[in-house]
Amino acid sequence: MTQDQLEELVARAGRSDPDAWEALYRRVYPGLLAYASRRLDHERARDAVAETMARAIARIDRFEWRGGGFDAWLYGILRHVVLDAHRARGRDAGRRERSAPGHAGPLEHTLDNEDAREVRAAFGRLNADDRELLELRVVAGLTAEEVGDVLGKRPGAIRMAQSRALERLRRELERDR
Repeated sequence: MTQDQLEELVARAGRSDPDAWEALYRRVYPGLLAYASRRLDHERARDAVAETMARAIARIDRFEWRGGGFDAWLYGILRHVVLDAHRARGRDAGRRERSAPGHAGPLEHTLDNEDAREVRAAFGRLNADDRELLELRVVAGLTAEEVGDVLGKRPGAIRMAQSRALERLRRELERDR
C-alpha cells in the first residue's frame, strides 16, 4: 500500500467508514498481535489488539500525520494497552509473559529449529528495553522515526540504541557457542 493510499484509507476511517476500518485492521493486525504476544498470553494479546483498535476508532480525530505516521500511532496505543494490562494484573510492566501452551506466536511458528531456539534464548536475556526496541524495529518492521514516536525518542537515538541492542544480542549468541 502506498503512502497516498494509506492516507486516503485513514481519511475514510476518520469519516467513520467501516470498510476503511476493516481494511486498516486487516493490514495491521498481524504486526500488532505479534508485538502484544511477546508481552501477554495469547488471549490477552488478542484482547489488547482489539482494545487498541477500539481506542483508535474513538480517538481518530486526534490523529495527525506527523512523525512516524499511522502505524506508529497504533503501536503507541498498543504499548499503553499492554502496560495497562500489566498494571491491572499487578505485574512488572517490563516483564514478558509466556504464551499459553499450544499458542505459539508467529516467531515460534516461523523459527522452529535449533538456531532459532538459541536466538530466542539470547533474545530473552536482553533487557526489556532492548527487546521492545528490536521487536518494534525488526518484528513489527517500523522505521526509526516510527519507533521514536512510539517510545518518545529521537530517530537518531533509536538507531544508536538499536545498534547497541544488536551488539548485545550478538554477544549473547556468542556466549552460547
